[in-house]
Amino acid sequence: MGMIGGSLDAFIGAVHRRGAALDGEIDLVCGAFSSNPEKSKATGEALYLPENRVYGSFEEMILKEKELPEGERMDFVSIVTPNHVHFPAAKMALENGFHVVCDKPVTLTMEEAKELKVVIEKTGLIFCLTHNYTSYPMVKEARHLIKTGQLGDIRKIIVEYPQGWLIDLVEASGNKQASWRTDPARSGAAGAMGDIGTHAENMIEYVTGLHITELCADLTIYVEGRLLDDDGNVLIHYNNGAKGILHASQICNGEENDFNFRIYGTKAGIQWHQMEPNTLILKARNEPAKYLRTGVGNLSRHAQVHSRQPAGHPEGYVETFASVYRNFAFAVRALWEGKEVDPDFDFPGIDEGIMGMAFINNVLASAKSEGKWTKFVV
Repeated sequence: MGMIGGSLDAFIGAVHRRGAALDGEIDLVCGAFSSNPEKSKATGEALYLPENRVYGSFEEMILKEKELPEGERMDFVSIVTPNHVHFPAAKMALENGFHVVCDKPVTLTMEEAKELKVVIEKTGLIFCLTHNYTSYPMVKEARHLIKTGQLGDIRKIIVEYPQGWLIDLVEASGNKQASWRTDPARSGAAGAMGDIGTHAENMIEYVTGLHITELCADLTIYVEGRLLDDDGNVLIHYNNGAKGILHASQICNGEENDFNFRIYGTKAGIQWHQMEPNTLILKARNEPAKYLRTGVGNLSRHAQVHSRQPAGHPEGYVETFASVYRNFAFAVRALWEGKEVDPDFDFPGIDEGIMGMAFINNVLASAKSEGKWTKFVV
C-alpha cells in the first residue's frame, strides 16, 4: 500500500493504517503523506519507511513507484485526504495501473464521480470506498435478516447520526479536522450532510437493499460564521413504499458519535447503535426483544466472517476499516489469480460513491426549493 494524505497530525490516516495492517494482508511501503514535503518526510520517518519511498506529492509517488519492479512497487494507493484531492489522485493512480482505496465521499462533485467510474471500468482495476460502518458484524446480520425476509416487508426506517463536536466555530481556532470539513473548496457543497449524512444514506441502502425515490430536506447553519450546513433533517420515500427519516447533525450538544438505525417491517423490527456495535436488537409483536450478539449463536456466515474475536471481546471502529481493507485485498488477490470473489467478503465501491454524491445533490436541491419534495435523480 502507498498512502496519499494521512500525516502525523491527521486523524483518519492513522485509522486507515491500523485497519489495513490488522489482518496481515497489507504492508505500508510508501507514502505522500502531505502536500507539505517536509511534513510528508517527517511522517515517513515516524512510520519507519525508507527515505526514498517517501514522496513530496502524490504525482511524484505514482510516477516513481510505477518505475519500480513489480514485486517491489506498491500494489494500490489509499487516499485519505480532504475531499477535493480524491478525484485527481484516484484518477492518476488508476491510469498508471494502481488499484485504489478512497475515503468518502468519493469526490467533490457528481461529474467527477461519474468520470471516475468510466476510468475504473476502462482500466479494469479495483476501487474501494471506505464506508466502514457497514462492516460491523451485526450490520451484516441486519442485512441478512432483511434479505432473508425475517422482517417482512419494510415499512418504516429511522436513521440518525448526531455529533456535537461542531457546536462552536472550532474551525476558526485552527482545528484541522473542522477547517477542511467546513470549507466548500475542500469539502464540497455540503457540510454535515456530506460528512456524515452520506454514511447514514449508505447504511440504509446497504442494509435494506432499498433505494430513495424522493426526499424532502431541511438544512440549517446554526453556528454563525460557518459556510456549510451543520444540521439536517430529511424525509424519504423508498422504492418499495417504505418511508424514512434521516437526521444528521454536528451541533447536538454532548453527543459523541451516536450513529444508529431502527428498521420496522411487517414481521419484526431491528435496532442498532454504533456506540454499542456488538448488539443488534430484534423486536416482534407479543414477543420479548431478542438481543443478538457478535460471536454468539447461529449468526449468518456474512456476520461470522467479519468477526475476529470470541464472544464478549468487543470489536469496534478500527476493525471495520480492517474488514474493508482485508476484503479489498482478497479481491485484488482473486483478480491476480483469476478466481471468483467470495460475495460474503464485500466492500463498497464506485456505485456507492455515486449514490452518495446523488444524495448530497438531491438534499441540497430540496433544501433550496420551494416545493421541497424532490424526485431523486442520480
